[in-house]
Amino acid sequence: MSVLVQSVIDLAQYQAGSVVSRIILKNPGGTVTVFAFEAGEGLSEHTAPFDALVLVVEGEARVSIAGDEHTVGAGQLLKLPANVPHALKAVERFKMILVMIKG
Repeated sequence: MSVLVQSVIDLAQYQAGSVVSRIILKNPGGTVTVFAFEAGEGLSEHTAPFDALVLVVEGEARVSIAGDEHTVGAGQLLKLPANVPHALKAVERFKMILVMIKG
Protein backbone atom coordinates (compact mmCIF):
# COMPACT_ATOMS: atom_id res chain seq x y z
CA MET A 1 0.00 0.00 0.00
CA SER A 2 1.29 3.43 -0.94
CA VAL A 3 0.69 6.25 1.56
CA LEU A 4 1.04 9.88 0.52
CA VAL A 5 0.85 12.73 3.01
CA GLN A 6 0.09 16.03 1.33
CA SER A 7 -1.18 19.47 2.33
CA VAL A 8 -4.88 19.89 1.54
CA ILE A 9 -4.23 23.53 0.64
CA ASP A 10 -1.81 22.46 -2.10
CA LEU A 11 -4.11 19.91 -3.79
CA ALA A 12 -5.82 22.53 -6.00
CA GLN A 13 -4.46 25.94 -6.95
CA TYR A 14 -6.46 29.09 -7.63
CA GLN A 15 -6.71 30.36 -11.21
CA ALA A 16 -8.01 33.83 -12.08
CA GLY A 17 -11.66 33.80 -13.09
CA SER A 18 -11.95 30.03 -12.69
CA VAL A 19 -13.08 27.07 -10.66
CA VAL A 20 -10.40 24.39 -10.43
CA SER A 21 -11.21 20.82 -9.43
CA ARG A 22 -9.02 17.81 -8.82
CA ILE A 23 -10.30 14.30 -8.12
CA ILE A 24 -8.09 12.75 -5.45
CA LEU A 25 -10.03 9.51 -4.94
CA LYS A 26 -12.48 7.69 -7.18
CA ASN A 27 -13.93 4.22 -6.75
CA PRO A 28 -17.34 2.51 -7.06
CA GLY A 29 -18.32 3.81 -3.59
CA GLY A 30 -17.85 7.47 -4.46
CA THR A 31 -15.39 10.28 -5.09
CA VAL A 32 -13.36 12.84 -3.18
CA THR A 33 -12.69 16.05 -5.10
CA VAL A 34 -10.83 19.21 -4.10
CA PHE A 35 -12.14 22.52 -5.51
CA ALA A 36 -10.54 25.98 -5.59
CA PHE A 37 -12.85 28.92 -6.44
CA GLU A 38 -11.69 32.45 -7.20
CA ALA A 39 -13.78 35.12 -5.45
CA GLY A 40 -17.11 35.54 -7.23
CA GLU A 41 -16.91 32.19 -9.02
CA GLY A 42 -19.28 29.33 -8.30
CA LEU A 43 -21.37 26.39 -9.41
CA SER A 44 -24.82 27.02 -10.85
CA GLU A 45 -27.84 25.29 -9.37
CA HIS A 46 -27.86 21.55 -10.00
CA THR A 47 -28.74 18.26 -8.33
CA ALA A 48 -26.72 15.13 -7.67
CA PRO A 49 -28.10 11.60 -7.35
CA PHE A 50 -26.11 10.94 -4.16
CA ASP A 51 -25.55 12.61 -0.78
CA ALA A 52 -22.43 14.76 -0.62
CA LEU A 53 -20.43 16.35 2.17
CA VAL A 54 -18.64 19.70 1.73
CA LEU A 55 -15.60 20.22 3.98
CA VAL A 56 -14.41 23.83 3.86
CA VAL A 57 -10.61 24.19 3.76
CA GLU A 58 -10.27 27.99 3.46
CA GLY A 59 -12.21 31.08 2.53
CA GLU A 60 -15.95 31.68 2.56
CA ALA A 61 -18.84 30.78 0.26
CA ARG A 62 -22.60 31.01 0.09
CA VAL A 63 -24.34 27.71 -0.56
CA SER A 64 -27.99 27.55 -1.53
CA ILE A 65 -29.82 24.28 -0.78
CA ALA A 66 -33.43 24.11 -1.99
CA GLY A 67 -33.52 27.92 -1.88
CA ASP A 68 -32.16 28.23 1.68
CA GLU A 69 -28.84 30.11 1.77
CA HIS A 70 -26.00 29.14 4.10
CA THR A 71 -22.64 30.88 4.56
CA VAL A 72 -19.77 28.48 5.22
CA GLY A 73 -16.15 29.11 6.16
CA ALA A 74 -12.91 27.34 6.98
CA GLY A 75 -13.30 24.40 9.32
CA GLN A 76 -17.02 23.94 8.67
CA LEU A 77 -18.89 21.19 6.86
CA LEU A 78 -22.23 21.01 5.13
CA LYS A 79 -24.33 18.08 3.89
CA LEU A 80 -25.84 18.31 0.41
CA PRO A 81 -28.76 15.86 0.25
CA ALA A 82 -29.27 13.70 -2.83
CA ASN A 83 -31.67 15.02 -5.49
CA VAL A 84 -32.04 18.45 -3.81
CA PRO A 85 -31.10 21.53 -5.91
CA HIS A 86 -28.01 23.36 -4.67
CA ALA A 87 -25.61 26.05 -5.87
CA LEU A 88 -22.42 27.67 -4.57
CA LYS A 89 -20.74 31.07 -4.93
CA ALA A 90 -17.39 32.05 -3.43
CA VAL A 91 -17.58 35.23 -1.32
CA GLU A 92 -13.76 35.24 -1.31
CA ARG A 93 -11.18 32.77 -2.53
CA PHE A 94 -12.54 29.44 -1.37
CA LYS A 95 -11.31 25.84 -1.20
CA MET A 96 -13.35 22.81 -0.31
CA ILE A 97 -13.26 19.05 -0.36
CA LEU A 98 -16.37 17.40 -1.77
CA VAL A 99 -17.04 13.83 -0.65
CA MET A 100 -19.68 12.12 -2.80
CA ILE A 101 -21.08 8.86 -1.40
CA LYS A 102 -22.74 6.47 -3.87
CA GLY A 103 -24.90 4.22 -1.79
